Amino acid sequence: MAIRKDGQNSFSRTTLADVARESGFSPSTISIVLNEAPISRYVAAKTKEHIREVAKRLDYRPDAFGRSLRKRRSHTIGVMIFDISDPFCTLILQGIEKSLHSTEFLPFIVDAHNQREQFERYLAMLLEYRVEGLIVVANWLFIDIETLSELERHRVPTVLVGSEMRSGPLGSVLVNNEQGGYLALQHLHSLGHRKIAFIRGPRQLWDSSRRWDGVLRFAAEVGLKMPKKWVVELTGSSESNSSFDEGRSLTSTMLQNDAGFTALLAFDDLTAFGAVRALRDFGRSVPEDCSVLGFDDVPHAALFNPSLSTVRQPMERMGSIAVGRILNEIQQGGEVAPGKGRVDLLPPELVQRESTGAIHPTSKILARKIGKI
Repeated sequence: MAIRKDGQNSFSRTTLADVARESGFSPSTISIVLNEAPISRYVAAKTKEHIREVAKRLDYRPDAFGRSLRKRRSHTIGVMIFDISDPFCTLILQGIEKSLHSTEFLPFIVDAHNQREQFERYLAMLLEYRVEGLIVVANWLFIDIETLSELERHRVPTVLVGSEMRSGPLGSVLVNNEQGGYLALQHLHSLGHRKIAFIRGPRQLWDSSRRWDGVLRFAAEVGLKMPKKWVVELTGSSESNSSFDEGRSLTSTMLQNDAGFTALLAFDDLTAFGAVRALRDFGRSVPEDCSVLGFDDVPHAALFNPSLSTVRQPMERMGSIAVGRILNEIQQGGEVAPGKGRVDLLPPELVQRESTGAIHPTSKILARKIGKI
């Protein structure tokens, strides 16, 4: 709300004409001074000071929308997420917001709800609103190069966070999933576990195969046997709680068929939460009877009971790096280099909490009772 010269309150925005009328100078002179145009060096210092004082007193604020239209700039960065209820997104969004806070850009966040049609609709809308860059926080939805081809045509700088394109010019920021899978199995093996169950990620998710490659690499190095009866796979449902529900269901099925494993490695933390619930339902304690390890280190992992051991993704840093990449491309004029996009692989970190421990004597006794060791 601004106070006009006549002392009356007005809910309308103070305009350039108001400042001109109050200061006694033309709107063009006001615009030149307040926008610090190059030609303003020819305006007397006292005139500049007077205009700025009047503008401050009237609480004049430039019309950012109109200025954006004139300059064909939106000063917005589109942020496409697939499921805002997924805790994986939370810290990434925090990193994006913190990194944009000190800049002239605002995040324009849209949630595709794990629906390809919604993603394509929102993508078209973001392009219509002329976002100057786009950050796609990938999750369950598999995105192919055809879906994002419009971004290359419109020369919109784009970075994927948490996933990698198999081809095309779009860059990515993600954790080294293969190294993460290696660290996860190495941790359980170092605690003495040799009977280990695995819940793999959805087959269509690129991260799944990378993490599994790391698991297989460590298993080959130490000669660890991995019975097929203890290797199951998530389906990749679009429902937000699907990984918890599937983790619980798949673990229950393995327990009913053969409960001889002393540790379980889950694809992500939500799946691990479901596995812990199934183990408790089956009468097994974590970690005394079975250790459970997740992946991601979502905000609730440390608060879970027992607190969840996991492989941490540096999610806030991933969001921050994505912003830096986008701003750098915008500064360079949005030029997209030909060929495959740049991939930033960040190192994972093993975080041990209460859900994993050295193989317990009761675990061996329990396994012997059912004749599996």
